[in-house]
Amino acid sequence: MRLRFAGVCRLCGISLPAGTEAIYESGTKSVRCLECPGVTEAQPRNAEPSVQQPLARESGVAGSSARREYERRKAKDEERLRRKWGRLGGLAVALSDERQSTKAWDRGAIGEERLGVVLDALASEGLAVLHDRRIPGTKASIDHVAITPAGIWVIDAKRYKGRPELKIEGGILRPRVEKLLVGKRDCTKLVDGVLKQVDVVREVTGDVPVTGALCFIDADWPLIGGAFPTRGVQVLWPKRLAKALVEQAGDVDVASTRDLVAGRFRPA
Repeated sequence: MRLRFAGVCRLCGISLPAGTEAIYESGTKSVRCLECPGVTEAQPRNAEPSVQQPLARESGVAGSSARREYERRKAKDEERLRRKWGRLGGLAVALSDERQSTKAWDRGAIGEERLGVVLDALASEGLAVLHDRRIPGTKASIDHVAITPAGIWVIDAKRYKGRPELKIEGGILRPRVEKLLVGKRDCTKLVDGVLKQVDVVREVTGDVPVTGALCFIDADWPLIGGAFPTRGVQVLWPKRLAKALVEQAGDVDVASTRDLVAGRFRPA
């Protein structure tokens, strides 16, 4: 459709001026561009796709479980309003803002979807990607897994506002403590979560090196520098992550490792 108002592609974040032809998704009330430039510095836009369409289904769909949870919560919220307002329920739904707890799932799903586009553009015989994998015996899932010749990357996608920073407390006389701040918020628990996921994957893959990563989409990254490690977890943005993945070298059997991880961690 031709947009009556300006918008932003929910996958790549590019601005779409009024009058631009784009795809409107009624389920999420969002738009996306016809030729989403979800590519990275590591792979030009005109590059041939490296993965056949059927493989996307085997690799999982980025953000699918978060998207389902958002839709479930949204439907529940709307039903609650309809019951409360009776005949005026439809009007109440139209005029009411989404609850913040519901909107957070939509925001998270969009972040995973956008990072999924970037990672899928890297997929090749030497770099495999899996999305939204369920951790056995839990309701938790791993956002993305990348298998490179140097090892496995367990990637948690976050769509937070603010600048990610590393704050170090203590030192000589006190125990050294590393804290992850995003804006003014203490987000150190995110590092703890990634480390738990790394341990779960490491139990399955044995001697294959496993690296954890927190990838912040739409964060206020500086023009120079910005990425940093904390407690072994890499904190970076999508393009920097893509660059790190394609530069990995080693002798890990990517295909067999991918099958091992995919077999243990099924799509969520």
